[in-house]
Amino acid sequence: MSLTSMTGFARADGAADGVVWHWEVRTVNGRGLDVRVRLPAGFEALEQDVRKACAKAFRRGNCTANLNARRDAGALGVRLNQEVLRQVVAAAEQVRAISPGDPPRVDGLLAIKGVLETVEPAEDQPAVKERHGRILASLAAALGEVGAARRAEGARLGEVLSCQIDEVARLVEACAGLAVNQPEAIRARIERQVARLGAAAPELEEARLYQEAMLVALKADIQEELERLRAHIAAARELLASEEAVGRRLDFLTQEFNREVNTICSKSYDGELTRLGLELKAAIDQIREQVQNIE
Repeated sequence: MSLTSMTGFARADGAADGVVWHWEVRTVNGRGLDVRVRLPAGFEALEQDVRKACAKAFRRGNCTANLNARRDAGALGVRLNQEVLRQVVAAAEQVRAISPGDPPRVDGLLAIKGVLETVEPAEDQPAVKERHGRILASLAAALGEVGAARRAEGARLGEVLSCQIDEVARLVEACAGLAVNQPEAIRARIERQVARLGAAAPELEEARLYQEAMLVALKADIQEELERLRAHIAAARELLASEEAVGRRLDFLTQEFNREVNTICSKSYDGELTRLGLELKAAIDQIREQVQNIE
């Protein structure tokens, strides 16, 4: 089976030219493909490439790609903000004029926020482009891990769905076995209803009773519903073996299953057939719950 889940997570780390980064990619259930990208300041140019990579990797689900990046402390430089220093010294002189005291120490001045600034080294465009390429390569590795996790989960879901579809097929054939008893069940119900009428019962001829039972039986015939259910079962098994994204089609198919079973229950004149119909509805609901996570 080649089903793919919509749930996965992976992390990929990397470092180049004094920059350390890591990607976190997470996917969860979604009606379509929704990609959300979170990038730190200075890396906004990567957004379109990130979106394209996610769209190529996945066809459905909510995908979040989060990049954390920082410059290695050893690669950072320090710059003296002379303008801020002058303002601080001028303020200190004003304080000394009001309240004489020792002149400010150099280490105290440098400790004031804004006097010393951390700066990143200047980089040429080719270096930035090469680093961006490495960051995108790390993203590709993370996307590959998420894809593998989604396929592994999809394989497990496929096994579960296959068993559930087999159960639906069993119940459908059980319903077919009871369908032949529908005319007699209808006849028995009509007889009971006529018996409750009391005096009117003797006036009802056997032939007329049988005729009425057959008319009701024609309306209550479930052979078409059973044939459509068999066709839906075959279609579901084909979808489980498909190489395409089949989640939406499987979801639609479960709705068709439910429609046919509801009709069978509404036509049923037999308690056992009704019970089987309710079991079918429960089995189909279980399939639908699993299908919500299929890509």
